[in-house]
Amino acid sequence: MQTQRLVLPADLNQYGFLFGGRLLAWIDEATWIAASLEFPRCRFVTVAMHEVRFHHSVREGTILTIDSRLRNQGNTSVTYSVQVVDTRRPEPQVLFATTVTFVNVDENGNKQPVAAISGRPATS
Repeated sequence: MQTQRLVLPADLNQYGFLFGGRLLAWIDEATWIAASLEFPRCRFVTVAMHEVRFHHSVREGTILTIDSRLRNQGNTSVTYSVQVVDTRRPEPQVLFATTVTFVNVDENGNKQPVAAISGRPATS
């Protein structure tokens, strides 16, 4: 699933660059939406963002594309590969890439199987 975000002045630090934490929040939200649409009866919470390394700075007015794709489905968790790209450049540039893992929980916060809720078989 892809989603876009426009970098606005409120998203910038004192030097005029995108706050790293703002980008991480957008990634978490976009990937949670992708997982929730793919597994609509699950209650996912984020358990890991596997590597945080920013490859390029981002300025105001940049339109970011956040691309989240299912990488692995376990018994109680799902992991998504995520790339953030500036697609308006002549050659699209990957600004950030990571994997995000969510675990499916019940109303008390206890892990529960993804397959039992989504109807999809677990793969590992």
